[in-house]
Amino acid sequence: MKTLLRLFALVIVLALILGSSGCQQAEEGPATVRVLAMEQAGPTVDEMNTIVDEFNEDNPNVEVVIDYVSYDALHDKVTTAMASSPPAYDVFLVDDIWYAEFADAGYIWDVSDKITPEMKENIFDAAWDITVVEGKTYGLPWLLDQKYFFYNEDILNQAGISQPPKTWEEMVEQAKVIKEQGLVEYPIVWSWGQYEAAICDWVTLLYGNAGSLVDEAGNPTFNDEKGVETLTWMVQSIDDGITNPASVSYVEEDVRNVFSQGKAAFATNWMYMYDLVNFNEDESQVTGNIKMSLMPAFTGSGVTSATQDGSMGFSIAAESPAKEVAWEYIKYLTSEDVQNRYSAHLLPVWKTSFEGEQLNTLMGYSESNKTTVPMFSEQFPYSYVRPKVTFYPEASKTLQLALQEALTKSKTPQEALDDAAAKWTTLME
Repeated sequence: MKTLLRLFALVIVLALILGSSGCQQAEEGPATVRVLAMEQAGPTVDEMNTIVDEFNEDNPNVEVVIDYVSYDALHDKVTTAMASSPPAYDVFLVDDIWYAEFADAGYIWDVSDKITPEMKENIFDAAWDITVVEGKTYGLPWLLDQKYFFYNEDILNQAGISQPPKTWEEMVEQAKVIKEQGLVEYPIVWSWGQYEAAICDWVTLLYGNAGSLVDEAGNPTFNDEKGVETLTWMVQSIDDGITNPASVSYVEEDVRNVFSQGKAAFATNWMYMYDLVNFNEDESQVTGNIKMSLMPAFTGSGVTSATQDGSMGFSIAAESPAKEVAWEYIKYLTSEDVQNRYSAHLLPVWKTSFEGEQLNTLMGYSESNKTTVPMFSEQFPYSYVRPKVTFYPEASKTLQLALQEALTKSKTPQEALDDAAAKWTTLME
């Protein structure tokens, strides 16, 4: 009998301990999901914060907390976060070119079994290509973006130019006219700093010259005749005084700032720039004067247009303790409704948004959509992707250095590209 009483007392004590623990857990509040995003391209920080507030309000059992870094700090911030246990972030933004590396390293959660038939069917195949590695899906596509060609119509009109250039040679001629008339000192501005931004501009020009980065086996081809011609053209545009020489240190936000001040007639950038430079008077001095057109190509290349794909997805850390609630958040963030409502700076990855009556609805969400939606459809068939390989970050750094060496004339274009190709080949071994 005494033994039974002791056992009964022990059960009561354990129940009280467990109950107390449960109460303490309840007092700790909602589950926290830490998110890492970037403050460049796509929705603005204010828009992203509003989306977080919406989700938190609708999900009182979850609290999403979001941090922002520049694009160029994003990759290393993610890899550093993965070194702790649990990781410092549950959700993070991943560039298309990093997915192979992150999947191979085991950083990102395989969500293949969570993708519904509706998601698979209604999202662009090209968007799924962002987050899929060797048949497995490691996140949800979010930013289906590409580089666009922008021009200041007012400056062109003042120069007596009635149409934007269709070839890069035609742009050079127009830029020389604009410069000779003293309308702007440097008619063209680029993102040619020693960052991934320079790769994007160079690849746009390279493919527009019928060149390529690699062959079907992944071997570098960028140091062939087409690659050298393209890089030589870039150097020459600085020598001719038509490309802003500060471009060799610029990234995309620098380009936007110069263009917004009316100090350039031509620029390439991601889609987010259009709304900010053409409609936001707090951000731009040239509102109402900015147009977009098909990205030019080089004369005689046989290429109609070529641009650089710059798409990204949101993924969940494989070792996150909050994977399930994090999944609910990225589903909300990338949902068709949210992407449509915040489409002024990022068009939806949902192909259903571009069909039938839904297309008219999408066009009406913002003033910029009336231009960017048809421009997306016109430019997208000419969009090229960079190689999705595990060593891409290291390979990119070799190319970034090569471009910088040629642009600053510490090496010839041929020497710089040959050295980069040799390093790329070593990385493949």
